[in-house]
Amino acid sequence: MNDAGQMDKAKAGAYRVLARKYRPRDFSALIGQEPMVRTLTNAFSAGRIAQAWMLTGVRGVGKTTTARILARALNYKTETVNEPSINLETPGEHCEAILEGRHVDVIEMDAASHTGIDDIRDIIDQVRYAPVSARYKIYIIDEVHMLSNQAFNGLLKTLEEPPPHVKFIFATTEIRKVPITILSRCQRFDLRRIDAAVIKEDLARIGKLEGVEAEDEALAMIARAAEGSMRDAQSIFDQAIAHSSGKVTAETVRDMLGLADRARVIDLFEHVMKGDVAAALAEFRAQYDTGADPATVLTDLAEFNHLVTRLRFVPEAAGDAALSEAERERGLAFSKTLSVRVLSRAWQMLLKGIQEVQSSNAPVAAGEMVMIRIAHAADLPTLDEALKTVESMSAGTAVTSAPSGQAAAAPAAAPAGNGGAQAIASARMPASGGGQTMRLVREVPREEQAPAPAAAPEAEPETVPLTSLADIAELAEAHRDMAFKVQFKRCVRLVRIEPGRLAVNLTEDAPKTLLNDLTNRLQKWTGRRWIVSLSHEAGGKTLAEEESGRRESALADARADPAVAAILQSFPGARILDVRIPDAVAEDTASDVVPPEPDTEDDDI
Repeated sequence: MNDAGQMDKAKAGAYRVLARKYRPRDFSALIGQEPMVRTLTNAFSAGRIAQAWMLTGVRGVGKTTTARILARALNYKTETVNEPSINLETPGEHCEAILEGRHVDVIEMDAASHTGIDDIRDIIDQVRYAPVSARYKIYIIDEVHMLSNQAFNGLLKTLEEPPPHVKFIFATTEIRKVPITILSRCQRFDLRRIDAAVIKEDLARIGKLEGVEAEDEALAMIARAAEGSMRDAQSIFDQAIAHSSGKVTAETVRDMLGLADRARVIDLFEHVMKGDVAAALAEFRAQYDTGADPATVLTDLAEFNHLVTRLRFVPEAAGDAALSEAERERGLAFSKTLSVRVLSRAWQMLLKGIQEVQSSNAPVAAGEMVMIRIAHAADLPTLDEALKTVESMSAGTAVTSAPSGQAAAAPAAAPAGNGGAQAIASARMPASGGGQTMRLVREVPREEQAPAPAAAPEAEPETVPLTSLADIAELAEAHRDMAFKVQFKRCVRLVRIEPGRLAVNLTEDAPKTLLNDLTNRLQKWTGRRWIVSLSHEAGGKTLAEEESGRRESALADARADPAVAAILQSFPGARILDVRIPDAVAEDTASDVVPPEPDTEDDDI
């Protein structure tokens, strides 16, 4: 082998992955953990150094790296400094060995493979001995939550009163699995996820040091894919460099990670928000054909939906360096035109859709169905908007539905005497599982909205005479509309009734659509047009209140009956459950028969 080949082989053998090559060596290089560094700096300056630390956070945020830097700071010693120090610019006597994990007084242990009490006994037996060469003997236990209960219990006493020359540093990704008895003996630091903009900036720095050219959009994609983990970001960047031929492009990263084109995701978002199902399906299929995973497309769509919602309240968030120019400009534009209700509904539907796609045997078809549902719901008002519409109509204001999720607006009232029909709300729930919606679909007479109509309608033959609320309730029962009958009896108070006209007052808990429902049913059941108006007069009692009064009267009469009183006295705890009128009673009193209802009084039977 010639000299050039040997040099190439040596160079290949010396290669280290970026995550190891650019691992921070001191606190100044530790990215995104400024609060922890500030606390440690103050503690070291004041000489208030804890006996044990607990480092927690997601993967790749620097827990093990921080533990080694902390061990280096505790044992820092140079020709001029011989005390614990946060300022580690000058390499100390023990620094290199500690950072490489080979110092005899810094013992690193993986709790995943040393979970038992015997491993902890070894530590307990060794802590009594002084360190060989360093200031402190330091035990770094990674993934400490993997220890058994016996191991935790064995560690308690030593952890509470360790020898002055021993320090413990624990690291875990599952802080809730660590017993509170251990946590209470440690100084805890929660290492935060690193912001995508910070990750992107550091990747750009590494790229320059490595002599690798990388597009900003490619670095932004890697930063987002890392989800706050610097180690993951460096690993993905390493892989992207290997996939590229000198320059890391957005297309390379997209193909490598199976991501969708960010600009095309925004196009897809625009299609579904416009309710253009055909364009949405075409764009979704096109992204799939270029290699994008359906679940990833929906996830990116949800992220952009969240970005638009956030920009609506925090416009300055558009300055985030991790955002592309398309996300920044088009996101701001969408945030000014789309309502929060529409964005929230789309968010809920996307979250559910992602789960459906991930668990489906046909992910592409499942993804297309999600697109159809969102696009279909885009031009529907939300439930709140529809309820406001109904409330406005109950107050006598004609309202039409607003497209694309915008709030419904009240048009100008029609001229007096106009017999034209006005749209009313018909409630329905779309199959999407998203927010409830209402579409204004049915035509009903305008006169029903007027609280005090001025002119009588044209005379129509009255096929079913109605003179009281009881007649209407009997009509509902005859047509087996029991749900409406219950609402009607409970919520309607009669003000006046005449052929073709009904003035009522409603209880506070009356459904918003009760007047409209009553109008429609009267017209259907009687064969003529009815004008039902909401009156400001108090009106009489509801049918339910009348029945309750008759029941109370019947119960009082029953208790006063000598025979019943004697029975109640002879049988303590007996109760009156029902009062039935004998068959011999005149026919006109038959309506006084009261159905049984639960009663809490002890003297009822």
